[in-house]
Amino acid sequence: MNFFKITASFFGVGYIKGGGTIAAAIWSLFWYLSQHNTRSHPYMQIITTIVVIILGIWGGNKVEKDWGEDSHKVVIDEIAGISITLLFVPICWLYILIGLILFRFFDITKPLYIRKMEQFRGGYGVMADDILAGIYSSLVLQAIVASDLISAYCRK
Repeated sequence: MNFFKITASFFGVGYIKGGGTIAAAIWSLFWYLSQHNTRSHPYMQIITTIVVIILGIWGGNKVEKDWGEDSHKVVIDEIAGISITLLFVPICWLYILIGLILFRFFDITKPLYIRKMEQFRGGYGVMADDILAGIYSSLVLQAIVASDLISAYCRK
């Protein structure tokens, strides 16, 4: 297996039924654990998200000839989408869980022009719908965080 297939499938998770949801859940857990005690700078979140997007576009282009257009094996797009969803959100298990649910909702139902993003070719088409789903999820999640309705569950 080559580098692009490994990264596009998130180390083989894309080969599992429900791989998109599993990949997003694993990445959410990783996001939480990697930042829960370290409180890393938001720049690291941004850099990580940009790197994932670039790898996704690049990898999507490379694996398309073997796997076909927007293959279910490609789940790095879900990693990018959930990363965008969780940007600038306080590190709290409840916010991350809500973000995961919101992202999967927008990614699966594809409302509000998300489905139109699939019209782009190659890696851009693979990534664009999940990026937009991540943006919508982030907006809703940021509103939830700003409302302060559930912040009591996030205090230590």
